[in-house]
This record gives sequence, C-alpha cells and structure tokens, in this order.
Amino acid sequence: MKIDAVNLDMIFETSWEVCNKVGGIYTVLSTKAQTLQNLYKDKTIFIGPDVWTEENPSPYFTEVPSLLRPWKDKAELPEGVTVRVGRWNVSGKPIVILVKFEAMNKFKDNFYGLMWERFGVDSLHAYGDYDEACTFSLAAGAVIESICNFKRMRHKNVIAHFDEWTTGMGLLYTKLTLPYVGTIFTTPATSIGRSICGNGKPLYDYMTGYNGDQMARELNMESKHSLEKAAAHAADCFTTVSDVTAVECEQLLERRPDVVTPNGFQGDIAPTKIRAKRARTTAREAMLNVAASLSGHRLPDDTFITATSGRCEYRNKGIDLFLDSLRTLSSLNPSKQILAYIMVPAWPKEPRADLKDNLSALDKKRLGDPVITHVLNNPNEDPIINRIHQLGFRNEPNDPVQVIYMPCYLNGNDGIFNMAYYDLLAGMDATAFPSYYEPWGYTPLESVAFGVPTVTTSLSGFGQWILSTSKSDFTESGVEVVNRTDSNYGEVVNNLAADLKSLADADTDYRDRATKAAYATASKAEWNYFITYYIDAFKIALIAADKRRNEPTQL
Repeated sequence: MKIDAVNLDMIFETSWEVCNKVGGIYTVLSTKAQTLQNLYKDKTIFIGPDVWTEENPSPYFTEVPSLLRPWKDKAELPEGVTVRVGRWNVSGKPIVILVKFEAMNKFKDNFYGLMWERFGVDSLHAYGDYDEACTFSLAAGAVIESICNFKRMRHKNVIAHFDEWTTGMGLLYTKLTLPYVGTIFTTPATSIGRSICGNGKPLYDYMTGYNGDQMARELNMESKHSLEKAAAHAADCFTTVSDVTAVECEQLLERRPDVVTPNGFQGDIAPTKIRAKRARTTAREAMLNVAASLSGHRLPDDTFITATSGRCEYRNKGIDLFLDSLRTLSSLNPSKQILAYIMVPAWPKEPRADLKDNLSALDKKRLGDPVITHVLNNPNEDPIINRIHQLGFRNEPNDPVQVIYMPCYLNGNDGIFNMAYYDLLAGMDATAFPSYYEPWGYTPLESVAFGVPTVTTSLSGFGQWILSTSKSDFTESGVEVVNRTDSNYGEVVNNLAADLKSLADADTDYRDRATKAAYATASKAEWNYFITYYIDAFKIALIAADKRRNEPTQL
C-alpha cells in the first residue's frame, strides 16, 4: 500500500512505556515503529524513562553509543539529567533515548508554579505517580529542546508527540521553549473518565451531565485531570484512539479531538502458518498441564480453552462480567469441557511451590484452592479470587467449566508457564473482553491477529470499529460485539455465555471459518492502513507550528 506521507525532518515521540512494557501503549508504539521507520528512516526518536539498572537491565533496549554522539557529547541538559541512546528491540529497530530524570525533582516546584501561571495546571493536589511522571516528561522536553537547538531545527519540519497524561508536562515545556515545533497530544483514555468508571459510577447514561473539573474535585483527581486538560488544549493537534473516547474527551476535557487515530497492529508478531500449528500444540499442552497440576486430573485434549487478559481493572475490563458468564455457561451444558484462564496481573507474591512441584510429576495430586497459580500478597482484598470463590468454582473432574487465575505478567518469567502471553494466546480457542470502559481494545485485536475468535463489547473502540467496517459475527469477522450499556449487565452475561457455548459446540468447519475471518479482520487493522490517521495529525501540527516559526521562546 502506497502511503502519502508528509515531509518531516524529525519526529520525537515521548511515552512512559517506551522500552518499558507496562500497558497497551507499549504495544501501540512498539508495533507502530516499523511503519514509521519505513516512512522516516531514523528521523523518529522515541524517548522513554531510564528506570533500569545494571542488575535489572531493560530487555527491550540495546545501547548504541555511536548514535547521536555529536549531540550527546555537547548536550545541554538540566544538571543531573543523563541519557542513554540506542535501539528499541522491536521491528524497525528505531532510535531510542532513555532519560535518567530523577534530578529534575529539584526543579519541579519551579516548573509547577510556571505551569500554573501559564496553563492553569493544578499540581498542588498531586499524589501517587504524578511527580514521577512530570519530572520524566520535563526531562524529556529538555532533551527535545537540546537536540533541536544543537541541530538548528527552527526552519525544519519537527513534530513532538506526547502520549497520555503522564507526558503532558513535557508537551507544555516544549510549547514554551520550541514554538516552531508542532505538538501532538494523544490521550488513550481520559484520566477522569477512567476514574468515574473505576469508582462504580455510570459513565455513558449520564455523560452529557458530567463536568470534568467538578468530577476531578469529587474523585481527588485535580492534578492529573488539569494537566491532561491543559495538554489537550495546548497541543497543536489533539488525538484519541476511538470515536467512543472522542465523545468522552469533548465532554470531560472540553476539546473535541482533531483526529481519531485508531491503534493498529504489526502483523508479523503472530506466528506464520507453518509455525502456528506447532505453537498451538505447545501452548495447549502447557495450559492443560497447569490445569491438571492444580486439580489433580487431566482434562480431555479437545478441551475448549478460553481466556480474558489485560489491565487489572475489575469492572472496567469486564472481569466481573466474564466470571459471571462462566457460571452461567456451566448451566448451559456445553458439549466440551471448558477451561477458562483469567490472565490479569495483580499483586502476586510468588509462584505456588506445590504447583511447581506438581508440574513435572507423573502422578499429579489435587492441590488446595486449585483455581490460582500464584500466592497473592492480598488474597482477602483481591476481587478476582474472591469472586471465583463466591461463584463456587472448584475445578472438580466433572465440572463443565474450570477456571484458573494467573495473577502475574506473562513475560516468559512467571515461574509457572515461563511463556509469554503471545505464546499462550496461540493455543486458545476463543477470548472474551466484555469491557465496560475500553477506549480502544488491543486485547481483542491481538486475539484476531493470532486467528483466535473473540468477544468484545459495543463500549470498546475496537468493537465500534468492527461494527462500522464489518459484521459482528464469528464467521464474518472473527468477532462478536455484544451490546453493552450502563443497565444491561445481566443481558451481557447471558449473551457472552451463549457466544462461548456456540463456539465450543461448533463443528470444525465453522471454527475454521471463524479463524480465517479473524485473520482477515486483523489484516485490515495493520499500521500500513492506520498510519494515515497519524499523517493527518502531523499535517495539522505542522501548519500550526509554521505560523509560529519566528516567535521567540517563552521560557
């Protein structure tokens, strides 16, 4: 596909998740990198936090001292701020600058005062990760300023792209110091919208009645919200990832995004057809072995394996609904035994020692509490394990649905599977992500990229994209989009249970068609197509910056 790219001399993209795999933004940036490299070879520089040590180095970053050496040797940065330059170990191998930012702490109060005066950012009520995010993004802004000054970029086409509220302070800094740089701010989800949902309040039925500033005061979110709102209004181009979130931004941040930039995917992450069969066999054996090592009995080889995964947001991600639907599914007499995994990182203490011992045993004994793989630090407060127990899942031999909670990151070093999430995804028969709050929804997109049919909801950006481009049907798109509102929880529980049963009961031909449809849907969501939305954003930002080309710095 030929892409009509805009002429750019430099793109800086700043995120807390550059070479730091903690959430979905990592997937967005790491998969987008290849396409940006194809368009702007080594003109794209990703900037992330240097949170690594010699004892705990980043597995995603390779330092290359020769890169940007002329600048680095003469870099003018705030006292104590240092950088490492290298490549991100993903497709495209883009240039990365990791910033050691802790020294910015001694300057932060001055900047907080400045940002209050210039942009109305209220840092007075800050707590939690606010200071860390702001000191990082201010340091990132200083790096961008230093490079642009060194390379004399005033009459060049330069973009500085900042992702999520955590980088908002860096955008404001760039706005003051580099008037000729086009700025883009992308919010994948508003901080106050996520908080409204996380506090159990109905977001959608009352959307038009919410005032973002008022809700920020009520939910103790003033600092994050005011920073995010200021960045959204100061940016030359404001973007978000779906039409669902665009409505939320307009109401809560009081600015309608200029461009909706849906999250694409890099197709080469999924195994080739030659490798897919072997990967599926390996993954299924691993998941069945863990189940047997917990329960003491071996499930049939044709067991239907499903899962949900993602961020540990019990209500927002629909984990509550998924568990309730599994209990309903148990009463529907599925034709095959069903094994359901909840792969959601929580607060694990360590892998269960008795499970580790049982994994390699020929004669497997039944373990106590055979529904969880790790010891939790907070078992009494963890909503997932408590709901599993409340629903009565015990993983007895004749239980039609068996449930296993995997409460840690699947990064290949979890102590039980020691396999990455993608390696396990290849072995699943279906996934389900019945989210209540899901601005985009990478997990269902990842699923179809691996040929695994999935269920999502109409409240997710990905679900809305399916409804606008294809058909909600396993054999048409590989995706069922369940209609979800503020008031139809029970209906969604029943519909999800019915969808999973229909797949479990389906014959081979039906499931093969669903797999092919899933692959076809994923191919439509690759970055080669979705990058065009970012190019539109680049154009908007450059037009605005060009008008300020000769303005002096304001800092």
